[in-house]
Amino acid sequence: MNMKKWIAAAVACSAFALSACGGQSSDNKQTAAAGEKVYRVATNAEFAPFESKNSNNEIQGFDIDLMNAMAKAGNFKVEYKHQPWNSLFPGLANGDVDILLSAITITDDRKQTMDFSDPYFKITQVILVQKGKDIKSIDDLKNSQKVGVVTGQTGDLAASKILGNDSPKIARFETLPLVIKELENGGLDAVISDSAVVGNYVKNNGNKGFNVITPPDFEVENYGIAVRKGDTATLNMLNDALKKVRENGDYDKVQKQYFAE
Repeated sequence: MNMKKWIAAAVACSAFALSACGGQSSDNKQTAAAGEKVYRVATNAEFAPFESKNSNNEIQGFDIDLMNAMAKAGNFKVEYKHQPWNSLFPGLANGDVDILLSAITITDDRKQTMDFSDPYFKITQVILVQKGKDIKSIDDLKNSQKVGVVTGQTGDLAASKILGNDSPKIARFETLPLVIKELENGGLDAVISDSAVVGNYVKNNGNKGFNVITPPDFEVENYGIAVRKGDTATLNMLNDALKKVRENGDYDKVQKQYFAE
């Protein structure tokens, strides 16, 4: 074997070894055959346990594992991209991505500009209260000084409904970790966010002494996977795959991994 052939063989072997090592980059791109479509999935990986980044900068979480199971069941390929929350919807509309997967609540307003898959997770809004604060209801929340939310998320919509959209009592943050950190530092009386996310935080931070309030005023909400308005091919593909993972037990396996008591 001459030198050129030896080098070519070595490069090929290295490439094979890398592809067989497992693990995913921060974009988590799956290997696709030449010419095979890879669906671009955007997420805001700052909403554990649904999506977050691990120490290796890899995107992980319930949503990611669920989509991976769906892709396997539906025989399609996906790649993930972390983006700021406020860039997700414009990116979908502009055609920069094909799918949004980021614990997105299905609302009538959002359905005007995008299409949603069948619901895949139920949640409600809850109130995370700083220790020492006597907040037990929506009325108590009205008398608080500062309530934290993530801009544009359904917690923001709930706070706006309770306090008024332009209320100076509402403190808006770009990410959930930022708003919870402000609560920890004493800059907020309470935070409104999704029940599963708040529950995950409390589970992992029991020493903080925070209380979780679940007012009956908050309605049950559904998460859905978003696609561009009118993209029925992708929507049907996702709904079919979601149905398959519910039927074959993969959905239950992923759910137990992240939400078992």
